[in-house]
Amino acid sequence: MSKSNNNKKIIALIPARGGSKGIPKKNIIDLGGFPLIAYSIITAKMSKHISRIIVSTDSPEIAEIAKRYGAEVPFLRPAEFATDTANDLGVVKHAVNWLKENENFEPEYLVFLRPVTPLREPELIDKAVEILLSRQEATCLRSGHEIRESPYKLFGKEGDFFVGLFPGDSRPEYYNLPRQSFPSVYQPDGYVDIWKTKTIAETGMLHGPKILAFIAPDAGELDKIKDLDFIKFNLEKGNYKIYEYLKNKFKLN
Repeated sequence: MSKSNNNKKIIALIPARGGSKGIPKKNIIDLGGFPLIAYSIITAKMSKHISRIIVSTDSPEIAEIAKRYGAEVPFLRPAEFATDTANDLGVVKHAVNWLKENENFEPEYLVFLRPVTPLREPELIDKAVEILLSRQEATCLRSGHEIRESPYKLFGKEGDFFVGLFPGDSRPEYYNLPRQSFPSVYQPDGYVDIWKTKTIAETGMLHGPKILAFIAPDAGELDKIKDLDFIKFNLEKGNYKIYEYLKNKFKLN
């Protein structure tokens, strides 16, 4: 598949640490006969804009699996960036700094694909890239999907009593109003994030002040083992090009 915009230095960065308390070896758990991380790698491989696919992991086992499916693993992530409390900013800055120091290579855009959201459409990843490239005022792009329940209808708890979360709302018992009375709200998800290295360098943050919204389908995210059933259901009922690619190019486990 031909790649375009390589001059923009658009790379995929896939974070995949080895440790996981909730689900052992979560990033390489079997999904439809292939390790979970393979789906994110193949999504990036099928993109027409992504020029390199780099997996950031602290695990030699994950590194070998990632390379088998076509990703680069030019380094093993240091332990300090692979703890339960490590954040995305540390992972991204380590990868960017390593590439700069060891390859004299500075990507401009990082397409961040978390393995825990495996079922993506490569065309939507390309669409997200194209939208961000067309909006230079944006400091990053982040995906999210609309959620049905507005936070205006939720409660906090003070002692033994429920309290509304928006005490400044002047409407009496606003939390009992119809859903249509409130603005739409969106939950950020792992479908795709696109970071600008310029934003990171200038602000020390991933997002910056102008987060471009990309409305994505709720494809499911593997956090607890029960989530795997929902993802498997979506895989079986959907027609995912990445799954067909995997079955055509690689052997089932």
